[in-house]
Amino acid sequence: MNKYYNMMPKEVRQLIRREIITKPTAGMCGGYAQANLVILPKKYSDEFKSFTINNPKPCPVLEITEKGSKYTKTIANNANIASDIPKYRIYKKGQLIEECLNIEKYWNDNFIGFLLGCSFTFESALIKAGIEIRHITMGKNVPMYKTNIMCKESGAFKGPMVVSMRPIPKHQVEHAVEITGRYPMVHGAPIHIGNPKEIGINDIFNPHYGDAVEIKEGEVPVFWACGVTPQAAAEQAKPEIMITHAPGHMFIADIKNEDLLK
Repeated sequence: MNKYYNMMPKEVRQLIRREIITKPTAGMCGGYAQANLVILPKKYSDEFKSFTINNPKPCPVLEITEKGSKYTKTIANNANIASDIPKYRIYKKGQLIEECLNIEKYWNDNFIGFLLGCSFTFESALIKAGIEIRHITMGKNVPMYKTNIMCKESGAFKGPMVVSMRPIPKHQVEHAVEITGRYPMVHGAPIHIGNPKEIGINDIFNPHYGDAVEIKEGEVPVFWACGVTPQAAAEQAKPEIMITHAPGHMFIADIKNEDLLK
């Protein structure tokens, strides 16, 4: 079990803010929701909001911050989106230019933040049901892949859906589908089960983001929509700046997983 599993989100966010925790957040704060982050200048916010509405499976919105505010109100009380994530990515004109531990030097009062549901949220429920989460067992980041499934466009925002993968024993797949289907605000049920080539993934052991994990005999690769999808869309939209979480390095919210059950 992750050594931060039994800690409260506020405690872990303080460790993240102090740059004591800089690694992926899978397995931290068991029972509490996690979120992806996208920060954009105001002029892109309406277009990106439409992109999330058009693509609710990979981009379920949990909260939108006020223009110029670093602080959350809905999913956490006054958490700072500029410092409370273990690692950030800075994109300029669609190009990844830097990864950093906080974004204070980039912040400006024209920014709006989008916090999107993350599949790490439902992992506690899967573990509770006796379903192993391989990347947590191996101490790795979840593997994520670009697919041949194209998102619905909204202005400049377009591109492939990104998915996360967890190997599930064949006899537990139906149960995993049932459990995760109860969490539509954190991607819900899988979008694909089985042969990765059917969704454009040619090498399952070479993910575009995150780490490869072992797939044992009798296990099936199961794929969920992923909140890294906006990072692939940034490559197409090419805004002058877009700030995101680094894949797997999530915002840990104060709301519980059960708050997101349908």
